[in-house]
Amino acid sequence: MMTAFARTIILYFLIMIGLRLMGKRQIGELEPSELVLTMMISDLATVPMQDFGIPLLAGVIPILTLLALSMLLSQLSLQNLRFRELVCGTPAVLIRRGVIQQQVMRENRYTLDELLEELRCQGISCVEDVKYAILENSGQLSVLPWTHQHPPTAAQLHLEVEDDVTLPTVLINDGRVLRKNLAACGHDRVWLEEQLREQNLSSPREAFLLTLDEQGRVSCVKKENNL
Repeated sequence: MMTAFARTIILYFLIMIGLRLMGKRQIGELEPSELVLTMMISDLATVPMQDFGIPLLAGVIPILTLLALSMLLSQLSLQNLRFRELVCGTPAVLIRRGVIQQQVMRENRYTLDELLEELRCQGISCVEDVKYAILENSGQLSVLPWTHQHPPTAAQLHLEVEDDVTLPTVLINDGRVLRKNLAACGHDRVWLEEQLREQNLSSPREAFLLTLDEQGRVSCVKKENNL
């Protein structure tokens, strides 16, 4: 029992570290090579977890080999454009200036139903409203409408709008003080306690979320009693 538990924990953290090395991707954004790697690693990990007669290294070594190969291919893709096109492919333009590129769709085995579904998901009902639709390497469809189909911006309407968008920094997360963020903002624990008193809080544990934005504004969400 303990052997199965230990094997599972080791392989779990090994795969998590490997996937972190691949970068922050969602499943729908994986390149073909990354998707194949993920599927192979999952298969390799299940065998030593289920069969105790197989040494743990028999699963660890192939996983490490695949991860090393993936990192090597990524490095080669960064340095060589032709190799990148070979491994990752190139984007395909499915709609060009409002006209469906039927030959390109056939080459990518992309059906008309799939195209119309993707357009509807982005709030577009008419193909002629699209200037370009590009099938990315990840399988995502990037849709670029005509300029007259875009909502007007403040600049186009010649309006002066104050830019008040700021990036808040989390100082308290579920009652825990993030000291690194607090120091990065140039404040200390004394300043934080003053802010808590202004919010009628006696301890950081009573705050569910406390943030500080670039303009010095503090936002606080108190913990509910049932939490």
